Amino acid sequence: MAEEKTILHPRNKHRFSYDFVALIKSLPALKQYVAVNKYGNDSIDFSDPAAVKTLNSALLANFYNVRYWDIPEGYLCPPIPGRADYIHYLADLLEEEENVSKGKIVKVLDIGTGANCVYPIIGHQEYGWTFVGTDIDPIAVKAAKGIVAANADLGPYVDIRLQPNKNHIFQGVVKPGDSFSIAMCNPPFHASAEEANAGTKRKLHNLGKHKGKENTLNFGGQAAELWTEGGELTFIRKMIEESKAVASQCKWFSSLVSKSANLPFIYAALNRAQVTCFKTIDMAQGQKISRFVVWTFS
Repeated sequence: MAEEKTILHPRNKHRFSYDFVALIKSLPALKQYVAVNKYGNDSIDFSDPAAVKTLNSALLANFYNVRYWDIPEGYLCPPIPGRADYIHYLADLLEEEENVSKGKIVKVLDIGTGANCVYPIIGHQEYGWTFVGTDIDPIAVKAAKGIVAANADLGPYVDIRLQPNKNHIFQGVVKPGDSFSIAMCNPPFHASAEEANAGTKRKLHNLGKHKGKENTLNFGGQAAELWTEGGELTFIRKMIEESKAVASQCKWFSSLVSKSANLPFIYAALNRAQVTCFKTIDMAQGQKISRFVVWTFS
């Protein structure tokens, strides 16, 4: 059995080291990027965007039966294991609070679904959920729709919608008659392009691949995917404020929070919005602790 590599959710299929033999069998194109690393293990160059993208394609094919997955050049190519964790922890929340975690009766609003469409893919394939994914970028929306259309398992269960106004989060995409079990969001967490670029340089430095790749984004990302004015705190505050208007159409709201220092300010915003209850759920991923905040008006 492969060695456990991170502390992920118990149902997360990515708890163990990558089985490159199985992944290459699912997607032979991955083979050209796999080599033995300095520790004597098969791996890829995680500073190479093409290698990362192909690995993601193989993971989605191997674990989630996705036969077509592609994103435009330069768009966010998210790490699959961490994305899966958010889905599994949301399932735990729904089981605990609503006594239901599976099936199309669970309808999820994915805010900022991106060109990659990863949350709807994992959420539907793991739990049978129905999704509405939204994004402000027409190119991302077109790419996500292409992924859904090309995979018969997703087509009837995933609806991708363009948010026509970048200043709104729910207004313009939540339609009359919509009813959601929960909304989820992975907000852009940088406050500026400069901050996003600095974060990329740190990642490359940690990978030991920074020389000559100062402008390379190994996981990609367009401006709207990586940063927003005021950073994630401003975005989440807006999300909380706007959530009041659709409280009758969505039972639970949630957002990832990358910076724990923002939590007190988020709690203050939730209190101002007079939510019925809220809580923070920690997700341990190796030495990194990530988290999301969840709230309801019901």
